[in-house]
Amino acid sequence: MMAGMKHWLMKSEPEEFSIDDLERVGTEPWTGVRNYQARNFMLKEMRIGDPVLFYHSNCAQPGVAGLAEVASEPYPDPTQFDRQSDYHDPGSKPEEPRWWLVDVRFVRRFRRVVTLEELKARADALGDFALLRRGNRLSVLPVSKAQFRHILSLE
Repeated sequence: MMAGMKHWLMKSEPEEFSIDDLERVGTEPWTGVRNYQARNFMLKEMRIGDPVLFYHSNCAQPGVAGLAEVASEPYPDPTQFDRQSDYHDPGSKPEEPRWWLVDVRFVRRFRRVVTLEELKARADALGDFALLRRGNRLSVLPVSKAQFRHILSLE
């Protein structure tokens, strides 16, 4: 891991797009983010090669399912302009896009899912971990290097 590299956790509902889907396609645009803070992480802070914890959310056993990495510079999310998309934003214009994304590339699947329950049980070791904050619904979260390493050690 390069110095200055940031670490991330990105959530996806496995019924929509899972670690298996990412492994199958290799690289995927991270479309549909409609939260300004999460968008700003992608637009202003993510760099190609940054490691990503791929998290399955809103499912029977939420948790970290694998590793990915940021695979592109940010670019406008095309779903904001597509009237047929669930993520269409009529207020966003091609000359002034409101929503941005990065491509995410598969690195590896974990041997097993590191569950949310396990992460909660390790709250002391993880410190101020954004995923465990009450009311946090962001789909893109920063992760410290120490938190990232600790989660890798659990798999």
